Amino acid sequence: MISLNENKNFNRLNYKITKKSSHINKIFLVLIFILIYCSDSYSQKKPVIDFDSCTFNGIQLYGKIKFVDSFPDIKVQIVDSFPDLKVKIVDSFPDECGKWKIVDSYPDIKVKIVDSFPDIKIKFVESFPGKP
Repeated sequence: MISLNENKNFNRLNYKITKKSSHINKIFLVLIFILIYCSDSYSQKKPVIDFDSCTFNGIQLYGKIKFVDSFPDIKVQIVDSFPDLKVKIVDSFPDECGKWKIVDSYPDIKVKIVDSFPDIKIKFVESFPGKP
């Protein structure tokens, strides 16, 4: 049989363990919340192209284009499937979404072609440029 004094000691010990457990649970929940928040903010998100104005972050996606190696306005990756924008190379009147005229001077946009971490992915097409 357990005496009353032993029972009080057991209750005190149980209270201390429970109190420590609740602190550990709170810390654990805060850490889980931080991990979920950080993983969401660092996940790759699909680029947002405004097809009404044909812009990406305020940069127009049509016009005279110059390919550069440094200080680009936008970085693109050339893909065969699932592009963000379909591009047609034209000789004149690059005035619609996805129509690019390649120039050496006075470009509207400077573009760098990259293999990884692009701003947008493009596919070169012969017809129907613009929204995929």
